[in-house]
Amino acid sequence: MSPANHTDTDRALAFAGILQALHLVQQTARGKPVDLDALQASLNSVLKIDAPVVTDVYGDIGKVSTGLRLLQRQLMNGPEKPDTELSRYLVVLLHLERKLSKRADLLDTLGEDIRRAQEQNVHYAIDHPNLLANLADIYAHTVSTLKPRIMVNGEPARLTDTAVANQVRALLLAAMRSAVLWRQCGGTRLGLLLGRRKLAEAATALLKDHVNLH
Repeated sequence: MSPANHTDTDRALAFAGILQALHLVQQTARGKPVDLDALQASLNSVLKIDAPVVTDVYGDIGKVSTGLRLLQRQLMNGPEKPDTELSRYLVVLLHLERKLSKRADLLDTLGEDIRRAQEQNVHYAIDHPNLLANLADIYAHTVSTLKPRIMVNGEPARLTDTAVANQVRALLLAAMRSAVLWRQCGGTRLGLLLGRRKLAEAATALLKDHVNLH
């Protein structure tokens, strides 16, 4: 995807994808109820590596509405204060994405592994334990080999549970997929600092469009 062909709307969707996946990591780690549609959309985004347009990566705007609302909260000085833990995860993730972008070996491995996961998805739902275990393993031997690692806060007893750990790692892989997409759409850290209002306005417009359509 060429950055020149993308808009603030595309960047808002991709950035919302990052925040939604990281928010789901928080909920999983703490044992809070997880929105199934949001979970499936975030996990499915990992497999949508050949999607022609950004919306197709997430299925539709409604499935990333959690992320769009988080974008508004994190980037605008509204009544709800930004989530500092989410911001911390985001900073580390974007730093890791820059490192990953310079590692052709890891990118090749990721591509091959994701194609195998696409084949597995024919037989298993995206949130099936077998597929979650595979996505978690992909994260562990690619992104997780880079430093610094994202240190996830949560209930220690939960984080030592294999199923929970697999879901957390699979969601971190989904967050990284959206971070790669955001950069492909022309997203930069400087652009994030200078263009927060434009991103938030694009998110507001997307949410409004979604409400009007339903």
